[in-house]
Amino acid sequence: MLKRSLISAAALVAVTTLAGCGDDASTTATDRPSREATGPACTYTDDGRPPADKVDLPPDHAAVSGQEKVTISTSAGDITATLDADKTPCTVNSFVSLADQGYFDGTECHRLTTQGIFVLQCGDPTGTGAGGPGYAFDDELDGSETYGAGTLAMANAGPNTNGSQFFLVYADSQLPPAYTVFGHIDDAGLKVVKGIADKGTADGGPDGAPKDKVEISSVKAD
Repeated sequence: MLKRSLISAAALVAVTTLAGCGDDASTTATDRPSREATGPACTYTDDGRPPADKVDLPPDHAAVSGQEKVTISTSAGDITATLDADKTPCTVNSFVSLADQGYFDGTECHRLTTQGIFVLQCGDPTGTGAGGPGYAFDDELDGSETYGAGTLAMANAGPNTNGSQFFLVYADSQLPPAYTVFGHIDDAGLKVVKGIADKGTADGGPDGAPKDKVEISSVKAD
């Protein structure tokens, strides 16, 4: 059974699993944007873990559509992404709901991989790789997923275990089509992520926390 935590560097041969998902203060925003839930039905279920930060469940029908722009503001620079709410409505619905509630604010990107796969992983308020929002939802996959530089995708702990953790790909990665691709970051954002990766990990290994702490100050959707 896969743990929702950082995996060992020894696992970075051939294909590396991206684990992600779970306890204290609420950051639910009372003035979050009002979004009309008019899209397809989505199911979000209790994952049996306490939430890393208390949030409301996303709408039970997608409240986003089309191409949704978001800005991930970090201590290393802004990363702008376009989310594909038509292809992955329930994933984008969850991500935008968490962003609207301030769930990602003040969190760290806890994992950087520099061989095997090339990703920066974020979205866990605990910073351990084990935290999540207290709910899970199904993958949105069609088997054609690829993970080229600039891809934005969900981390998971196996099929249909998506939560809040996501990863940004900064160089082409040979991952199996097991991680929901829900958007892409622009060239300027990719440059920011590559700059983080160029500095390596805190311990110099191929898989660990970034050498320079990367904190997300906010995630804002248009």
